[in-house]
Amino acid sequence: MEHMGVYLTNSKNKTIELPVAPAEFLIKKEKDSEKAVILGLGEINRMGLNKAIDLSIESTLPVNPKQAPWCTAQKLLSSAQAYIDWLNAAKDSSKPVRVVLSGTHMNLSANIVSFEYGFQDGNSNEYAYTLALTEYHEIKAIKTVIKQKVVPKKPAPRPKPPKKIGIGSTVIVNGRLHRDSYGSGPGVTERNATRKINFIAKGRKYPYHVTLLNGGWRGWVTAGSVKAK
Repeated sequence: MEHMGVYLTNSKNKTIELPVAPAEFLIKKEKDSEKAVILGLGEINRMGLNKAIDLSIESTLPVNPKQAPWCTAQKLLSSAQAYIDWLNAAKDSSKPVRVVLSGTHMNLSANIVSFEYGFQDGNSNEYAYTLALTEYHEIKAIKTVIKQKVVPKKPAPRPKPPKKIGIGSTVIVNGRLHRDSYGSGPGVTERNATRKINFIAKGRKYPYHVTLLNGGWRGWVTAGSVKAK
């Protein structure tokens, strides 16, 4: 005969089998319903959705399970107190447990809503207990995205075109002076010096010849060394 036992698994994935299988294992399934009187038909019963399943387990917890021959579980905890602590912790966590009755299709997620236990009829060898559970359904929030009207940004103003540099242009020079447009005879270095262009040698390495504002010659510089003022 296939072994039948009641297994509980908590939110930490720790599983126990109740030490003594309950004599009865009843599941109560109900639907919401509402009675109403319809003209010409009389009283009718409007059926709604399924209610959460209620489950009640009544059995015993031997004080010393491993010394109690009436235990039915295949694997036992060390004491009744170990079962009591496990069940109380699962109840107090407010998280569902998985309830499975082996050998059947009974497998549901439920919350422990109450756990009552104590000694009965003067029997100190075992605790009598009642465990009440209610089916748990996870509720997931639906995220709603509200699209806002996007106001287009104003385009950035176009940068002003750089001033053209030609003969006679006043420029700021930052670079080394040379004797000719090929780069011969390197000389002193100008730094933020205000100068004028008096010659241009296109295609040369040092295409601009600069002078003082009064016309005194200074030398040839690279194109990157001058900036229009």
